[in-house]
Parts: sequence; C-alpha cells; structure tokens
Amino acid sequence: MPALIEDYALLGNCRTAALVDRSGSLDWLCFPRFDSPACFSALLGSSDNGRWRICPSQPLTGTERRYRDSTMILETVFHTEQGSAMLVDWMPVGEQDCVVRTVVGLSGQVEFDMELVMRFDYGSSVPWVEQAQPRTLTAVAGPDMLVLRSATDLHAVDHRTGSRFTVKAGERLCYRLSFQPSHLPLQPAVDAELSLAETEHYWRTFAERCPDVGGWTPLVKRSLLTLKAMTYAPTGGIVAAVTTSLPEQLGGERNWDYRYCWLRDATMTLLAFMNLGYYEEAAAWRKWLMRSVAGNPEQMQIMYGLAGERRLPEQTLPWLTGYEGSAPVRIGNGAATQRQLDVYGEVADAMSQAIRAGLPRHPRGAAIFRVILPYLESIWEQPDEGIWEIRGEPQHFTHSKVMAWVAFDRAATLAEPTEEGRAQAQHYRAVADRIHAQVCSRGIDTEHGHFVQAYGSTHTDASLLQIALTGFLPPDDPRVVATVARIESTLMRDGLLLRYDTAHGVDGLDPGEGTFLVCSFWLADVYVLQGRMADAQRLFERLAGLCNDVGLLAEQYDPQAGRMLGNFPQAFSQLGIINTALNLYRAQNPAQARATAVAGTCVE
Repeated sequence: MPALIEDYALLGNCRTAALVDRSGSLDWLCFPRFDSPACFSALLGSSDNGRWRICPSQPLTGTERRYRDSTMILETVFHTEQGSAMLVDWMPVGEQDCVVRTVVGLSGQVEFDMELVMRFDYGSSVPWVEQAQPRTLTAVAGPDMLVLRSATDLHAVDHRTGSRFTVKAGERLCYRLSFQPSHLPLQPAVDAELSLAETEHYWRTFAERCPDVGGWTPLVKRSLLTLKAMTYAPTGGIVAAVTTSLPEQLGGERNWDYRYCWLRDATMTLLAFMNLGYYEEAAAWRKWLMRSVAGNPEQMQIMYGLAGERRLPEQTLPWLTGYEGSAPVRIGNGAATQRQLDVYGEVADAMSQAIRAGLPRHPRGAAIFRVILPYLESIWEQPDEGIWEIRGEPQHFTHSKVMAWVAFDRAATLAEPTEEGRAQAQHYRAVADRIHAQVCSRGIDTEHGHFVQAYGSTHTDASLLQIALTGFLPPDDPRVVATVARIESTLMRDGLLLRYDTAHGVDGLDPGEGTFLVCSFWLADVYVLQGRMADAQRLFERLAGLCNDVGLLAEQYDPQAGRMLGNFPQAFSQLGIINTALNLYRAQNPAQARATAVAGTCVE
C-alpha cells in the first residue's frame, strides 16, 4: 500500500523527478525524462512494481523531515531507542541521471534495511541483474540500465536487492543509483560530496533571487523551487505534475497523465516567474512555446510533450492496480486533441504581459499570431471541451468565450503602432466587442443576474472567476458580484471550491471529486480585487495550511476525508500559493508594490 499522497516529498533535477515518502521509500521515478516509463511504480501498484526503500529496521520513536534551506535536498531524520540517523536524498543537477541517498549517523547507532526493487516499463519488466564490480550492480532490460553503487554488502532474494547495515554517530554511508543506455560502457560514479555541494549551490543561487513577500516568503520560495524542479531544462517546457493517474476520487476513474506541458498551466507558470522577476525562465518557456505552436493554426494543441511532441496517445496499464485501487492507470492523454478555446487567450495574455514586463518581442511571435488570430476568429463561436477537458459533448462554455475575448483584447493592445498595426488593432477590438456582447447576452442567468457555466445552462463554474481576473468586467460589476456569490453558495465545501458540480453529468464521467485547489486561490484573488481583504487573508491561510510538511500541494483536496487527491505536486496549486501571496502582499503594502491582482491570467 503506498503512502498518503501528502506524505510524499519531491526530488528533481530539472529533467525528471522522484517521490519519496516519510518512511524513506522512493515509490515513483521516471528516467531519463518526466514522461519516460517509470522504473519505480509502487505509487500506482505495490512494491512488486518497483521501489527503493531505506529505513531503520528497528521501531521508530519519531520521524521528521525538511528540505535543506532553499534547495531540493531532502533530509529525513529517523529516531529509534538506540539512536538517530538522517537520510539525505537528492538528484544531482547535471548531465548524469542519478539519485543519491546518504545515511548519516547522528547519535547512538541505528540498524537499517535497504530494499531495492528495480522494474522497468511501469513495473512490468523485471531486469537482468548482475554484479559488475564489488558492491556494484547493473540491471538491464532492453535499452535501459540502472546501476547501483552501494556502501554496504548486497544480497539478492526473489528479484529484489537488499542490505542490512548499522550506522553509528558520525558515519556516512552513500548509495547511488544511476540510469544510462544499456549499450554504453559503464559511466563513472557520481562523486557524492561534490555533487551535494554543486546541487546545493545550484538551488540556492536560484532561490536567492526570490523577492520578499513578507511572512509568506518561505512558502512562496518553496513553491518557486518546486516549479523550477518541474521544468524540463533542455527545452524550457513545464510539466503540469510529475505523476500520472493519482485519482481525483479514490477508487474512481478520474485518473489522468499530467506529465506533459499544457499551454494553460505553463502560461500561468510563466506569469508567476515574471511576477517574481525570473525573466530567464520566462524567456526559456516562451521559446518553447514559439517552437511548439509553430505550424498550421488548425493543428495547435492544448498540450505538448516536453520538447513539443504532438502525439500523446492515451492507453491504460492493466498490470497496475492504481493508487488505492483507483483504476485505470493511464499514460498519454487523449485531451491533447481536444478543442479548448481558452488556451488562445492565455497565450495571448502571456505574450502581452511578457512584453510589458520588458522581455523583447520574439521575432516569430507576431507572425504566428497573424495566423492564429484569424483562425480563432473563425472558430470562437463553436462549442469546445473547455478548461476542464470534459469527456462529454462539447458545449458553449462561458469561460472559453471570455478567454477568446482575452485573445483579441490583448492582440489589439499588442498591435504595432503602424498604419497596418492600427488597422489590425481596430479589427481585433471589433471582434473582442462582439464576443463581449455575446457573453453578456447568452452567458447570463437573466433571472438571477449571474454568469453560468455554459450558454443555456443554469449551473455555475469556478472558472467564471476569471471574468474579474482577466478584466472582462470590473470586479465590482453587479454581474460579477452575483457570480461570486453564486459560486460561494453552490460550489463551496468546507471553505474550499469545487470546479463545478460533477453530479450534473456535464463531463461525461461518473460524478465525484475533491475540491480543486487553484479555484480557491482564484476566489481569494477576486476577493483582493473586490477589497474583501479579510476574506482573502482567511481563505489563503486555509489553503496554505493544506500544504504538507515540506510545502507541497496536490491538485485537489477532500475536506471530508482530510486528504489530498489528484496528481502531485500540481503546478496549478503551487502557482496559487505564489500568485495569491503576491496579491495579498501588494495590496497590503502599496508603497512597496503595485496593489493589483496578478493571478493566472489577469489584468492590472
């Protein structure tokens, strides 16, 4: 049985990531990329599907853990009656794919068990394991090889590798697991101490640029580090999460692969980077975007692979039972081929804010938008699958139309100050006005004066909060105020928001899921815009209190069970921490920062 989702901590090297639980069990790891087949898949099955556990063999009297300050280096301290020891876990930032785990004796002496279960291809392939050198094992399955270099003697039983050892105060025992193509000669071992120093320097150099946001600075910095760790450095792409198929409802079918780059999620990450002054990361993402969307505008997707790959076929893995029995386990994502009109607005808004923030215009950007905007003009009145990627019939989602308005509104603002540019701006403004008029006519419940999820519907949707955050209408507009009140009254569960009511069947799936955390952050951001500072502060403190002991959030939260749900850690949720903290800080400190909301897509 895997640990609770919130019991995991993240390791990363800006190419891939691993999840380690409180007991020292590394239950999820994909080499060499975030979206590669996992070699440890116990998270979605059992230990037979692969894991690497290092834990005291004696009963524990206590455990605590933390990230080393401003880094992604995880320190877990185990206490027993015989003594205490610390497990230090990290992934070196460099060219070699490796996880290093060092056991450090703190007091007395502690007996440990190490168990390594190596399984390739999401736990389905048992490798051929042999000893290459003393205390060095290689595990080969087709093109892939893992290499374990151990500080202690190893023994093998039933396709598992184990070791029992004792560490005394002051002793350090190091274990290194590296990945390489199986046809290449054995790569040299990572120098653990040098790697630790270089990795610590890398993360601290990155984190020290984080601006002060008052008492929320440590939490913001941790979210920023997490988002950086979820960035694929070779291309600048940003994954929505490092996992697949962690359920939105325990035992349910809402299990999706989030190890890809959504234009929407990555755009909001770009804005967070810019708002914190990380323009190098923002520029890298924009280059990824310009490469990924280049081509026929009709073929623009809502998500891509880490390098801009377009084919992300969805399939199930029947040999994995799923997290706590939540099947099916999926890899790939069929939503890649959906039509979601909102992504055009999010991308246009990101381009606009990047230029306003001082990033030079991308030479390909204007040309791409000259092609994309006419295409959007031809399709914006069509139904789509919307921001929540429904698997039911497409609808005229109000949020999608609002974001189409954003695309033309920002395009009008970005137009060049030439005669041709002014003509384009005038045309884009006319299209934006038509969309605005239609939304205000067809997207409203005329009886109660609030916006609705889709044209002709009576239901609401948390994405309607973007009406205020994008500047579609002022936050004090009576229709916005009524929409916020409707969302509060129908979607709030124990102080947190659902995306929408799944019982209405709009998404074509069985009903039931947790509260969607980023929606509650959006609500807090709207509170800031409306001057409801006490409500915003209260909601943000509630959300911040849901972070696990190392500052991480999943996609969703079940208030009744008191548990996280969905893929983990989730970029959307970590973004919520950053943006809402900035909004609150700027509103409360107008002399130090602009008192305006900057969440997701929004205006100033």
